[in-house]
Amino acid sequence: MIKLDDTDRKILKLLQENALLTTKELAALLNLSYTPVYERIRKLEKEGIIKKYVALINREKVGKNLVAFCNISLKEHSRANGEKFVKAVLSFEEVTECYNISGGYDFMLKVVVNDMPAYQQFLMEKLGTLDSIGNTHSIFVMSEIKHETGLKV
Repeated sequence: MIKLDDTDRKILKLLQENALLTTKELAALLNLSYTPVYERIRKLEKEGIIKKYVALINREKVGKNLVAFCNISLKEHSRANGEKFVKAVLSFEEVTECYNISGGYDFMLKVVVNDMPAYQQFLMEKLGTLDSIGNTHSIFVMSEIKHETGLKV
């Protein structure tokens, strides 16, 4: 773990709130000059603390009205079978998150699609074609209570 000071934390907080802030604007908000803020941001990027900058899209405004969590059990627990599954999942645009989990299932996918027919199509035409899968269990989101993208550091 990389040691962060208060200024690093403030930079990360501000950038998580608005990644479009310029270095000049950040410097003004932090009461610092441009160069040290620029150097800190580059260090945070180089160390991999800042992975990338993205635009967060309102999924409902673009017709992505259904969120499902799909739990997956593999048929067999071999490295080859797991790698085959992961490779396939990485190619599915409907899958926005994938976690290797413990408990009764091996993986949990967050799937975002337009509607229930689109989810059924995803399940049948993509997940259903993977011979590495033993079974699936889907959970559908009725309403989103909290969805944060920022981390407290």
